[in-house]
Amino acid sequence: MYGSCGFASVPAVGSSPASSRTQCAQTSRNSRTIANQQFVGVVSQSSQLVRCHKLHFSSRVQRHGRADHNPKISALLTDDSSTMTPIEDDIERIGILNVDPGLEPFRDHFKYRMKRYVDQKKLFEKHEGGLEEFAKGYLSFGFNREDGDIVYHEWAPAAQEAQLIGDFNGWDGSDHNMEKNQFGVWTIRVPDKNGVPAIPHKSRVKFRFKHGNGVWVDRIPAWIKYAIVDPSRFAAPYDGVYWDPPPSERYQFKYPRPPKPDAPRIYEAHVGMSSSEPRVNSYREFADDVLPRIQANNYNTVQLMAVMEHSYYASFGYHVTNFFAVSSRSGTPEDLKYLIDKAHSLGLRVLMDVVHSHASNNVTDGLNGFDVGQSSQESYFHTGDRGYHKSWDSRLFNYANWEVLRFLLSNLRWWLEEYQFDGFRFDGVTSMLYHHHGIDVAFAGNYGEYFSEATDVDAVVYLMLANCLIHTILPDANVIAEDVSGMPGLGRPVSEGGVGFDYRLAMAIPDRWIDYLKNKKDEEWSMKEISGSLTNRRYSEKCISYAESHDQAIVGDKTIAFLLMDKEMYSGMSCLTDASPSIERGLALHKMIHFITMALGGEGYLNFMGNEFGHPEWIDFPREGNNWSYDKCRRQWNLVDTDHLRFKFMNAFDRAMNLLDEKFSILASTKQIVSSTNEEDKVIVFERGDLIFVFNFHPENTYDGYKVGCDLPGKYRVALDSDAWDFGGHGRVGHGIDHFTCPEGIPGVPETNFNNRPNSFKVLSPARTCVVYYRVDESLEDSELEENDHDTVEEVDDTVTTDVVATQAYLEASMSPPLEEEDDDIDPKDGRDLEVDFGEATSDD
Repeated sequence: MYGSCGFASVPAVGSSPASSRTQCAQTSRNSRTIANQQFVGVVSQSSQLVRCHKLHFSSRVQRHGRADHNPKISALLTDDSSTMTPIEDDIERIGILNVDPGLEPFRDHFKYRMKRYVDQKKLFEKHEGGLEEFAKGYLSFGFNREDGDIVYHEWAPAAQEAQLIGDFNGWDGSDHNMEKNQFGVWTIRVPDKNGVPAIPHKSRVKFRFKHGNGVWVDRIPAWIKYAIVDPSRFAAPYDGVYWDPPPSERYQFKYPRPPKPDAPRIYEAHVGMSSSEPRVNSYREFADDVLPRIQANNYNTVQLMAVMEHSYYASFGYHVTNFFAVSSRSGTPEDLKYLIDKAHSLGLRVLMDVVHSHASNNVTDGLNGFDVGQSSQESYFHTGDRGYHKSWDSRLFNYANWEVLRFLLSNLRWWLEEYQFDGFRFDGVTSMLYHHHGIDVAFAGNYGEYFSEATDVDAVVYLMLANCLIHTILPDANVIAEDVSGMPGLGRPVSEGGVGFDYRLAMAIPDRWIDYLKNKKDEEWSMKEISGSLTNRRYSEKCISYAESHDQAIVGDKTIAFLLMDKEMYSGMSCLTDASPSIERGLALHKMIHFITMALGGEGYLNFMGNEFGHPEWIDFPREGNNWSYDKCRRQWNLVDTDHLRFKFMNAFDRAMNLLDEKFSILASTKQIVSSTNEEDKVIVFERGDLIFVFNFHPENTYDGYKVGCDLPGKYRVALDSDAWDFGGHGRVGHGIDHFTCPEGIPGVPETNFNNRPNSFKVLSPARTCVVYYRVDESLEDSELEENDHDTVEEVDDTVTTDVVATQAYLEASMSPPLEEEDDDIDPKDGRDLEVDFGEATSDD
């Protein structure tokens, strides 16, 4: 039956006076982790009256549970089957305050938002059967089959009259008028004709309604599962499509989800621009042609951009028009399912780039078309300035509205269950967290910046609900927040008072690299600053590090490779000629920048499609300003596939550093110690797990017998060397050499040790190289590990090198073979004057 619920936001429990706001506080931390991980941090009070309407469908409560952090309140925070008993005393014990005592002055804020969250879950349980049942809105709204009929529900309280129109009735809705209930939900039942659905599969449909000024408008149904546009008509409007394929045409998943990795190594990809040809690529082509490349480079996770339908291609998928529909440019819903199933068959998990921070301003094709000037209580969006993002020219959701919560939470469940995604990367989280959306705000790390009246508690509570829902449906999900502010608790469990994300993106890292590459000479690079930028993250909140993503290459900027080598990439990438100083520098620093970012910057790593091999130039989607060209909106795979081009060296190193993590679990290790940041030598030495990393950023100096500190005594060998021949280096480091440690100082007295490390050994450190050393377990000398080590080392010009990873001790047969390449007819004489033509992607480039 239909019902309604109204609730008022609980007034703030209290507020912290300005004088009590503290600067970033240090807290006790594991002695085996980076010492300079700082807390950055936030208070919000909001007492606005929130009214909501609901469409209630009878449902049963589903039980679920998860690990308790505060056992007394965990049931209420994470279990929809709870009896919802009073918890005022228990809310006083907020776990996140034990993790970071510096947040204590903001206890009232955490109590307030926890109470808001718990109260919202109580309402879901009372009126909808719980959070999980509430998030099944797609089984009721939109188009669904019921008892041999097609039933269509649409929430449009501002509409005065409504009809369902489409191909099935010749776009004449006079015989398909809809009925409205007291809560603004329109309904129509369309009976089958002679046992056949009256609305055929793949036929176009729209919601036609009349609003207050008497004007009739046609809109795409808000919960539509597929939308298309006539490609032959310029700027043609989209049409909703009734998608209900017969069983024979429905894709059936064949492969289970891969297990959750200890640490995600993420390949960020855009299906549409993944072709080497200047066109939009398809889901099936991506699955068959690109996924094997991702697997070969030892990534374990794919993050797909621009999946949700967006009418404006150049928005990169961030101006979503149809939230439940897959982007039709690349294929059908069944094609996307094929892609995800294929990824799972290759052992790759798939994350979706979900956009719940805003919606397209497009009235004709998108959700904004349902806003006809009504109040915020009857709209998906806020009214006035609060409902508009001036920097993005887009609409902002009202996260306190009952039907908005149903729409967004159901959207998450839809993608998880219908398409078998393994998690999400939430876009634009900073914009959601604050009323100012982060516009013109420089977060300096003071907690008062985060916990103030600027905090949008409605959005924070929505994100808590979303993370609870996701991890209940799929406990092994990975959920990542794109947040530049550094809000404390964003990556802590909801049961502690956190927001519940598994990871946040380390967004300051690429900014640091871009600043260095654009504004500083090599000799001006600060080792302390580089190390500080990479390690400046909150203790106990995991980060995904990256040197560059899609953001850094959008038109107006360049990839790191192009910043390093610029125009010489057009003429200097042939292995048939000696590398110029610019190319030498570019290849070396490209490897070092990406590797130190991975090894020191977080608990997961991300790379954008093509950057693993140094894709040149920039990204520019077809638009009027470039004459609708696809030339810069593609990936030139031929560059890395052509054996005589140096792009293959960067790709091989990317493959090797991912394999290093696969074998040694460096990203998952909590042992992370920077022992030296020598400004004069331009050398950074650190430990991650039990591996020793030596990065020499000096443009000229090679150090022989360079002393590095370590934790454990014993024998060390090279595990990975950026200077190896296979990575375009000069093979200066010997890989068959055993490095024996010497004790340093008095055991247990760090100040007497070398760089606070109890042991040391000496290495060769060439200029602009990074070398990793692993400790040999001498008890395994007769094992396969040792046999492989001796079998794979070979002499080349009196210098020891290896196949791909320096020692090969742990490689065995696990190194994925390179993709098959076409035979190229290359004239060596012509090759010495080679110029790479980026205008055409052919095997002869």
